[in-house]
Amino acid sequence: MNATSLHARSDFKVIARWITERSRVLDLGCGDGSLLQYLRETRRVHGYGVEISPTNIVACVRNGVNVIQDDLETGLSEIEDASFDFVILSQTLQAMRHTEDIVDEMLRVGRQAIVTFPNFGHWRNRLAVARGNMPVSANLPYEWYDTPNVHLCTLDDFERFCVKRNVKISARVVLTNGAEISVLPNLFGELAVYRVERA
Repeated sequence: MNATSLHARSDFKVIARWITERSRVLDLGCGDGSLLQYLRETRRVHGYGVEISPTNIVACVRNGVNVIQDDLETGLSEIEDASFDFVILSQTLQAMRHTEDIVDEMLRVGRQAIVTFPNFGHWRNRLAVARGNMPVSANLPYEWYDTPNVHLCTLDDFERFCVKRNVKISARVVLTNGAEISVLPNLFGELAVYRVERA
């Protein structure tokens, strides 16, 4: 990913705002390592990614990102408690089969966690469902038959999940087209960015 596209990701900018300089960061489902590369450039973090795709692992290496090949669904048992300052799960939560387990593991190995996901409650998604179709958009680009997403949720769903799991929401930013949404975010927000920790 080139520098222009790196700086175009508004969720990267929100995440970077919350990361303290020189933090130890673990990026779960890190893809090609773009987020860690961005955080290294902007916050001078010491980071590792976890990724399962061989193609993405090669891309991480090319981007100079430290990466571990592993399946997030099997947990993070090789990583010691509180090994990282921040653990990030960026636009991957909805593809996890064991949501409770991965959030628990994030908060075990990290002091704080940052989770981003597409808001299924956005009005366009609601309208698509009302018309009898699963939504397809920039944040949900797959058709129903080829989507990796198994647990789509709304902002309200995630916040109820946090209450139930004794997870404290420290900060929340909701974005649409890169702009922060403060009015009716569960209706008008496309992408949610949360910072959470143990209550």
